[in-house]
Amino acid sequence: MSSAAYSSTSAAAPAAAALPASLSVTPVTADLLRLFEPLSSLGESRLREFSTLCYVERVSLGMDPFRVKSNIEQLVYLVAGSLQLTEANGQVLAIEAKTAAARYPVGQGRTIAEACALSDCELMRIDQDLFDIMVTWDELAAFDATKTGRFSALDGDTTLGPRVPANWNVMSGVFSVASLRNGAWSQLPTAHIGELLNRFVRVEVRAAQVLIREGEEGDYYYVLEAGRAQVSRTVGGVTVVLADLKSGDAFGEEALVSEAKRNATVAMRSDGVVLRLGKADFVSLLKQPLLQRVSLASAEGAVAAGAAWLDVRYPSEYQYDRLAGAVNVPLSEIRNAFNVLDKSKSYVVYCQSGRRSSAAAFLLAQRGFKVSVLEGGLWAYKR
Repeated sequence: MSSAAYSSTSAAAPAAAALPASLSVTPVTADLLRLFEPLSSLGESRLREFSTLCYVERVSLGMDPFRVKSNIEQLVYLVAGSLQLTEANGQVLAIEAKTAAARYPVGQGRTIAEACALSDCELMRIDQDLFDIMVTWDELAAFDATKTGRFSALDGDTTLGPRVPANWNVMSGVFSVASLRNGAWSQLPTAHIGELLNRFVRVEVRAAQVLIREGEEGDYYYVLEAGRAQVSRTVGGVTVVLADLKSGDAFGEEALVSEAKRNATVAMRSDGVVLRLGKADFVSLLKQPLLQRVSLASAEGAVAAGAAWLDVRYPSEYQYDRLAGAVNVPLSEIRNAFNVLDKSKSYVVYCQSGRRSSAAAFLLAQRGFKVSVLEGGLWAYKR
């Protein structure tokens, strides 16, 4: 079949505007998604986010839309036109856009042997696995929101009241669709998800309130639900701003992973809300599933197969004592490297003992990098 029979566009693809009017395709919007099942059950923010991950394609009269692009592992919806489906048992049925039958995925629950466009059609395709991941989290989050509990302010205020559920759907970073599929949360055992959401405590905080203080012991892992925060460190008696945090950003993991003292201060720049997870829960529900430790033999095998060594020590350490071919990104700079490192590659992270590399690997894993940690660090390598 000729590829000329198809034209497709993503929700924001500028190419759609350049097409002749007769070949234009319907843009994917939250309003469009709301017309179909089970998409209509999603919240408004999820629909808007999800609309950027779907696309509509045009199928010409007489073409089989599933001959080149199967509907296996996809949710396919008829947006415009009509289709004829022939099932494996020979039964034939027709579907017209904007009818009750068209609200559901084409061929759902049926074994389709052949399909044919009875007119020029538009089909919207959605990755079924991505949809399932998102719904799993959202359903568990909705269940968590029905529970009652208590919360208090970080400054010692012990005023008790009904628990206010976390607004998971506004998480622009950590709980975004992309993160649920490729980030830290995507690697969690499904059985951990509900428990993890339940263990987070929602805490209202005020502008200028210090959540983490440099030099103190690590006690909590945080996700910023609302408001803005700032990360700073004291260098030579001068306070240096390292980063600004927004809704969805996580912080506080480095000290918990490496079992070291806090290496920076985090203070609120505005009133807001944070989600707080205790150290023991963090270790059992997040750290252990996310940190993939490998032996020296396994690490060398991975590098031989195309993975890269990532040295997270100081440049002065790396300069005189590094593994062949290793890239150097100190732990303090790892966040600045998120947009520089290649997500298509696998990395084996190492330091001297394994502490700094564990913290770096966790930060990278949260952003969807394929990463493992050399067990025992260079000390083990030298032994």
